[in-house]
Amino acid sequence: MTTALAFWTVAAGSGTLRPEALPAPDGERTVLLRTLASGVSRGTEALVFAGLVPRSQCETMRAPFMAGTFPFPVKYGYSAVAATQAKQRVFVLHPHQDRMVVPAAQCVAVPDAVPTPRAVLAANMETALNIVWDAAPLAGERMLVVGAGVVGLLVAALLAQSPAARVTVADPNPHREDIARRFGCAFARPDAVPADQELIVHASGTEAGLRCALGAAAFEARLVEASWFGATAPSVPLGEAFHQRRLRLISSQVGSVAGAMRGRRTHAERLALALDVLADPAFDGLLEGPTRFEDMPARMPRILEPGGLCHVITYGTD
Repeated sequence: MTTALAFWTVAAGSGTLRPEALPAPDGERTVLLRTLASGVSRGTEALVFAGLVPRSQCETMRAPFMAGTFPFPVKYGYSAVAATQAKQRVFVLHPHQDRMVVPAAQCVAVPDAVPTPRAVLAANMETALNIVWDAAPLAGERMLVVGAGVVGLLVAALLAQSPAARVTVADPNPHREDIARRFGCAFARPDAVPADQELIVHASGTEAGLRCALGAAAFEARLVEASWFGATAPSVPLGEAFHQRRLRLISSQVGSVAGAMRGRRTHAERLALALDVLADPAFDGLLEGPTRFEDMPARMPRILEPGGLCHVITYGTD
């Protein structure tokens, strides 16, 4: 029987590596994988690491192959790139763990054009695709993305591919400007965003960001809320000009395929598409690290500090 090591959050701000025995794979329905890299999904994993998952959302927040219960102890994560015994690279939604046995149907092949570190962005890119499907951008629209974290920047990159799109990324961190421009987007500080934006995606996870998004909206604009606030209840101005401008507030959630594509794409097909899109080397600008898996318990508090992007965890070889 193979033994694996997995990262567990055991208390607020504290993690450790725990051994666990793996069942024998049958070679057809289940396969043994050796992890090559995983990505830390900063927003969600920061909530988990701090023990801030709301009780009402404990079931909704469960990730594939998660173990334990919220708040602690819990094995969490959902962005791993691994190798099969035949040395084929696959992406799997799995917590941070050096080996795993999973159903073969849960493995999505990583294209040759996508390097292993960049492939860990697949889960975030899947989220971004779903947000764009919910947003339904139109050619020539004035578009604004508030929040230049990983998901916000991925959404901006996808929106910028719309015909004649004019996309602005807003964030208080000036270091995000170079990345935004790499994707063909303009950049603005929150106090200088352009007005009369027709499509707005809010991805900052802050009340201030949502207020900024509402303030920049044009008449009958669509505002897609893509943030996850956890237990926080933001106070936002739904009075003032909200009704006069006939604004539409749309929720986007990665757990369900967006209505426009539901029945046309499965979750697996959406993930495969996300990996295909990641063939563009420009997405390397969203990666940080790497950190070795064995150093993860000591490094996790710093990895999850605000202001970072996608941190890559690397795993040793036999």
